[in-house]
Amino acid sequence: MTRNSYVLIALAALLGAAYVYFFTDLFTRESIQIIPQIRPNRASNPKRSGDKPSVYPVSFSFDGKYKLTSVKVVSADDLKTNKYANPVWYMISDSNSIPVKAIVYGYQIKGMRPAVPQMRPEPLLPNVPYTLFVEAGKIKGQTNFITKEIASATE
Repeated sequence: MTRNSYVLIALAALLGAAYVYFFTDLFTRESIQIIPQIRPNRASNPKRSGDKPSVYPVSFSFDGKYKLTSVKVVSADDLKTNKYANPVWYMISDSNSIPVKAIVYGYQIKGMRPAVPQMRPEPLLPNVPYTLFVEAGKIKGQTNFITKEIASATE
């Protein structure tokens, strides 16, 4: 073969590699797609504890069923200033979580336990941005959401 043949083969291989890298999903990491939903329910209590107003329940739907290994919610404002912000809700699974397609903030997830024993989820504050981090083995996902205060019947 001539030198031109080697150059053309190398060029074709380079173009083929560029096509595979830019136009296929072979080298992208899989991620969990999360949809936060804030929905009023009939049993919403306008004032749960003291002066802090309560918020509508927040649920999170996933694009498939996942065996979650970690669920963490942190304040987005705290996360801006501190990479290791204290979570308001943190659940982990040691080995045997059940595949789930959706979760609700603060509710028990089968097969998971609080990262800190006896830790309870903190109440969410109204109109505050939060970030949810979810892991299912090597697959990760995150989303931001903002809570909404429960409207009282007298307004």
